[in-house]
Amino acid sequence: MPQIRFIEHDGTEHEIEAINGDSIMVTAINNLVPGIDADCGGECSCATCHVIIDPDWMDSVGRPSEREDSMLDLNPDREENSRLSCQIQVRDDLDGIIVNLPEFQY
Repeated sequence: MPQIRFIEHDGTEHEIEAINGDSIMVTAINNLVPGIDADCGGECSCATCHVIIDPDWMDSVGRPSEREDSMLDLNPDREENSRLSCQIQVRDDLDGIIVNLPEFQY
């Protein structure tokens, strides 16, 4: 099972064993990782599961779709490596991924 390392804005880390096929958002919610609100439940219709992917992992997760990109535009804290965690499916090649959590969700 792939491991995901969530890092809160204050530096607190959570090492979580994830299930292939789940989204990073579902992994966070199921393991009570703070900082991901997921108001829309993973439908890519809000930006409250915003995360900042470690730059070394961006090639592995890929760039946001057009729909995800428009949702990310709603977030004033968007960065070049921002993604919506509901749109990234857990798979073996993401083992060890580092996911940074923003200070606030909008």
